[in-house]
Amino acid sequence: MFEGFKPVRVDTGEVVINAVVGGQGQPLLLLHGYPQTHAIWHKLAPRLAEHRTVVAADLRGYGDSSKPEGALDHSNYSKRAMARDQVELMRQLGFERFYLAGHDRGARVAHRLALDHPDCVLKLALLDISPTKKMYENTTREFAQAYYHWFFLIQPRPLPEKLIGSHPQFYLLKKIGSGSAGLAPFSPEALNEYLRCFTPETIHASCEDYRASVSIDLEYDRADAQAGRKIACPLLALWGKRGAIERYFSPLKDWAEVATDARGRALDGGHYLAEELPDETLAEFKSFFL
Repeated sequence: MFEGFKPVRVDTGEVVINAVVGGQGQPLLLLHGYPQTHAIWHKLAPRLAEHRTVVAADLRGYGDSSKPEGALDHSNYSKRAMARDQVELMRQLGFERFYLAGHDRGARVAHRLALDHPDCVLKLALLDISPTKKMYENTTREFAQAYYHWFFLIQPRPLPEKLIGSHPQFYLLKKIGSGSAGLAPFSPEALNEYLRCFTPETIHASCEDYRASVSIDLEYDRADAQAGRKIACPLLALWGKRGAIERYFSPLKDWAEVATDARGRALDGGHYLAEELPDETLAEFKSFFL
């Protein structure tokens, strides 16, 4: 799926991060969402690599990156820890400053990375999310029904791990196929990767990712809000016109509250923009990043 890209594995001192690297020019780091891997970018990365050095990485806990046991306070799956992984990955690849794009959970890591490491991020693109704090603090019955997994995965272990683990293939396909386009956006090669990597270790790690978001991550977000810290670099928000973010939030307004320079729009698709609308997403990325 990433022809011409080189696989790399980088030991950050905390975990090992798996990634693929290709292209030339200024670096662009791509981060995936739940319950996927860096394979979400396979329709975009080769074309972006014509203009940029593209790094598509697996987050801590996902894909072929390390999956440590969750800490009692979930701190080792905080977006701060996961962002630190990616900064170190890029540093070891020789990139102190880079462009950054994230989808879903990867966008939440990217949000934290831009706040904690502002000197590293040239521009930031976030796909189909509003800020975590905004979403939790404005939960409605309709949103909770649409994003049931946010409230299921945060339950104390081992409840979600055991239930998902009883039939992981059914759960994963049901989860990613629940959008307006069903499973149509996903190539067989990408689906095989998502299924291959959805191991008991990944299931636990992904639950920890969500448990961190409702606990330690919210503490960090509230501290930023109280201190008036905002994302300083230019921010592009893209979201699906047919998805829950469009229905229940105001993403451009939400990002304008936490960033000094936010722009963006809805694309005519669902949640998985990079796979459902690769041409449209690529056009937005080219306009913003190139």
